[in-house]
Amino acid sequence: MSENKYDSELIGWADDPNYNENGELISWTVRLKDTELKDILENYTTKRDEKGHGGNARLKLFMSKNGKACASIYNFNSEAAKERREKAMAMAKESTSKPDDTDDDLPF
Repeated sequence: MSENKYDSELIGWADDPNYNENGELISWTVRLKDTELKDILENYTTKRDEKGHGGNARLKLFMSKNGKACASIYNFNSEAAKERREKAMAMAKESTSKPDDTDDDLPF
């Protein structure tokens, strides 16, 4: 049996979603304590580049298998996230290093 690797960490339970009279989801909230916010700022935000872009934290609200509202945060330092980035970089490198064979078919 293979071990699942996750790119996010559970940060807690969220408030139950609010629905309108048609049963459509209209809002969903999650409460975070100041210590949790500090932890998010220190450990889960993306790095800023020289242009000032970055500094993002990604929260995901979802329903657990037993129907309880949950919240998780993307951990860009997790093993799963690192593996995904490595695969994406390898695919990008592979696609740019392949020779373009279309020029050989040109009559001029």
